Order: sequence, then structure tokens, then C-alpha cells
Amino acid sequence: MLKYFIQTTEDLLTAALLIGLVLGYSGIAFGKKCRAVVYSGTVLGLVGAAVMAYLKNATKLIDTSLWNLRIFSVSVAALLLFFVFTALSGKLKRVGPAVSSVMLAVILCGAVLYAVPDVLAYPYSILLVEKSVLSTTFMFKTIGIIFGFILVFLAFLSTDKGLSRLSKKAAMSLLSIALGGNAVRQVLNCIRIMVTKRMLKSNSVLFAMIKFSSNHNSLFIYLTAAVCLVIPIILFIKSLNVGEPYSNPAQHRKIRFKWKVNRRWAVLAVICLVLSVLNMTAFKSIANREVELSPVENAETDSENVYVSFEQVEDGHLHRFAYVTEDNVQIRFIVIKKPNSSAYGIGLDACDICGETGYYEKDGQVVCKLCDVVMNINTIGFKGGCNPIVIPYNIQNGKIIVPIEGLLEYEKEFK
Repeated sequence: MLKYFIQTTEDLLTAALLIGLVLGYSGIAFGKKCRAVVYSGTVLGLVGAAVMAYLKNATKLIDTSLWNLRIFSVSVAALLLFFVFTALSGKLKRVGPAVSSVMLAVILCGAVLYAVPDVLAYPYSILLVEKSVLSTTFMFKTIGIIFGFILVFLAFLSTDKGLSRLSKKAAMSLLSIALGGNAVRQVLNCIRIMVTKRMLKSNSVLFAMIKFSSNHNSLFIYLTAAVCLVIPIILFIKSLNVGEPYSNPAQHRKIRFKWKVNRRWAVLAVICLVLSVLNMTAFKSIANREVELSPVENAETDSENVYVSFEQVEDGHLHRFAYVTEDNVQIRFIVIKKPNSSAYGIGLDACDICGETGYYEKDGQVVCKLCDVVMNINTIGFKGGCNPIVIPYNIQNGKIIVPIEGLLEYEKEFK
């Protein structure tokens, strides 16, 4: 659950904050009609993202890199036009705001089209492993995705409400920094895609730019979050020295209530932004913490078989054994006694989906190290899902006998 909570937050936070900034600014600068135009860009983006999510997973019609190149290119062009027509809005009093709002709608549409399809495809990816929406693991992972959506939605809402309470000049300054930083990120990604697709010939300068964008992708997310964090800071400072005039106690109460509401939105923004950053740093570090597999245990081996005695695996815990080939490849397999049974779950320490990353025991359950799927111990030894690859074995004279010939068939899995 934590893994998908973090991934959803990381994938959607920038888009959510940009939507909040753009909608907050458009309400100040353009009014309700143009704000509706800007909002429509988000709606169109969500519809397009749903279509793209389906096409990516059900067909081969979508080349993600090329689509991202188109999205980034259009978004950068729209940003340049937004700055041009905003600067000319004094001379073009009708056309300027109209074009500017349309360009902001295009930018938001691009941000949603880039960020949302992969998140919408998460349940599909989980089902590839879980095979059923009724499994406990599927439900927990889906809850993590939902929590991620809730967090970024609250971040968007508090950013929108907060920015709309600032002056037009302050709102424009913060919006420009956020959109400018996002545009730099998009340009660097365009260069990377074009070099990868051989549309551009690589050189030392382009390589350095690509390396920077790849290694510091989170930096641009933090930049957007830092810009949004300025909003509650400004609101807090302004709330300490409210100088609005009033002619009667009723007006005074109205002013005090307004700033009380402002402080609440500011507090919500701080909580959401801090939690988001913690999600992408401290929580992510915990979720991605390397799990050490238990050591390989000794087992009797001859030229044909590996022998595991019942006494070695009678305790009901996960046990790991291995055979080392002539090429020095360690082929691992696991054995665990099934609960309330005299049967054993036996299989490779690898699966067809996640490869040879292995399994570990946690709180009496067997868990895949790569995808965190919890195995049903009673199904270990059967094909399907993330279960260990089935291997031949037989039981004789109080020993589990695993033929070396059967293990050698999977040598490539462990190379």
C-alpha cells in the first residue's frame, strides 16, 4: 500500500500543483468565464489520459516516448504564447486574456496527459500479478492509490484557494516560476527522447543535460512544491497585520472570518506539501529499503539430486537451498511446510513475472521481494501469478529429493 501511495503522489503532485496555480491565477486575472476555459483543459486532459491508459495497456498503438515528445513540445510552445499574450494584454484587451487562458488550458491538458495515464494503469498492472480484484493485496494497493489521489487533490485545492487570495502580481510571479521550471524539465526530456530516437546526434553537452535531468528529476517536483509553499507563508504574514478598514462590528467580524478561512487553507497547504515531500523522501526510503534474503542452508547433494531432510524444514518457516552449477551459477529453491498440513510448498526462488529476485518471510507470510505480493502458502508448488516456478521433486525416506536435472532447466533464470 505504501509503495503505491508514494508512486501516485510522486507521479501526480506536479500536475496537481500546476492545476491549482493556473486555476488560482486565472480566477484573479481573467474572471469566471476564462477560468472555465482553463478548467476545461484539465477535463479534456483527464478524458485523454483515460483513453491513453487503455491504449497503452490493451494495444500497441501508443509509443510513450513519442507521445511525451509531442505533449512537451506543445506545452512549451503554449507557455511561450501565454507569456507573449499576457505581456500584450494591455494593448489586446479582449484577445490577450482569451488567448492566454486558452494557452493555460493547453498547458494543463498536457500536464494531465503526461502524469495521469500511468497512474490509471496501476490497477491493471496489479491484476497481472494478483489475478483477482477480490484479493487482499489488490485491495490494499488500490487503497494506497486512492490515498495518493486524495493527497494530491487536497494539495491542488489548497493551492488554488491560496493563490486566489494573493495579489495578481504575486500570483503571476509564482505561476511564472512554477511553469518556467516545468518547461525546463520538459525541454530536457524532449532532448533525451530525441537523442534516444536518433532525431538528434548526441554530444557532450546534450549528454550532460540528459544526465542532469535523469538524475535530478525530483528536483523539479520539489521546485514546484517550494513555489506553492510560498503561498501559505505569504498568507500567514499578511494575516498578522490586517489593515482592512471597517465601519461597524459586523464588517470587522466578516474581515476576521475571511482571514481565519485564509489561515485554514494555508495550514492545509502546508500539511499537504510537507506530507508529499516526506512521501517522496523518508517514506520512499522506507518502502524501497532493501530486504535481505535469508542465507542458503546446507543440503546433502550427490551427482543427481539435492536432498532436504524433513527435520530441516519441519518448523513451518521459509527455508532456502541451492545448487551451484559448473558455471558457478547458484540455482536457489525454497521449501516451506504448509500450515495445518503434512505437505510442503516447494519451488524455485524465482517466478515468471518478477524473475530471480526471490522470496522472504514476514510475519508468517511468504512475500515476493520485488513486487511485495503476499503468497498464499497453500498454493506454493502450483503454477500461476507470482507463485514460485514449479520444479520436479519427490519424497522418499523422510527426505525431499530435488533432481539436479530439473534445476538445470532454470539455470538461465539465475544468470
